[in-house]
This record gives sequence, structure tokens and C-alpha cells, in this order.
Amino acid sequence: MTLQLRIDDSWFTACDLSALTPGRGVAALLPDGRQAALFTDRAGRPYAIDNRDPFSGAQVLSRGLTGTANGRPFVASPLLKQRFDLETGHCLDDETVTVQTFAVRVGAN
Repeated sequence: MTLQLRIDDSWFTACDLSALTPGRGVAALLPDGRQAALFTDRAGRPYAIDNRDPFSGAQVLSRGLTGTANGRPFVASPLLKQRFDLETGHCLDDETVTVQTFAVRVGAN
């Protein structure tokens, strides 16, 4: 089983699903040179957001700590600790900031 991301109008295989551990992130290099931060929660639901922390510019969100706030899954940046909603990309600590999210699916190959 693989984790696939929707990039433009096609699906890109980012990694084998077994590479993901609930609560821990993995970075994936995308075809256009950007990076995505991939996560699964304890229920096995996958998420993918841009790996670039908009506050520092560093590619580190995949190394952040995950949690929930008001029922919403988030990752906290390991640098400045801002939290980003894994479903919407909105920063929970500064409503003017967002990161890109990617549609995800689990593929058979």
C-alpha cells in the first residue's frame, strides 16, 4: 500500500504507507522540487502539507510534534512551535498564515 498525493491533476506516489508511524512525520520530495510533510494519525488517516515552515522558511514541519486542538489534528513546528491544522493548513496561532495541503489517498501499489 502506498500514500499518494494529488499534484496538479494527477496522483503522485510519495511513499510506502508502512514508512509512516502515527504521530511522526516523513518528508517527501515532490516532482517539482518542493517537499511535503506526510503524517498518519492513530486511526490511520493520512495527511500531507507543505514541509516549509512559513515563519522560519526551513523545511522542518515533518519533524514537528502532532496533536489535536478542539478535535482538529495539527503539527507544531519544531522551531517556533506554531501549530498547523493538518486538514486545512491554517495556522492555529496566527490566522493570517496557512501552509498548502495536499489531497491524499492510499493506493494499492
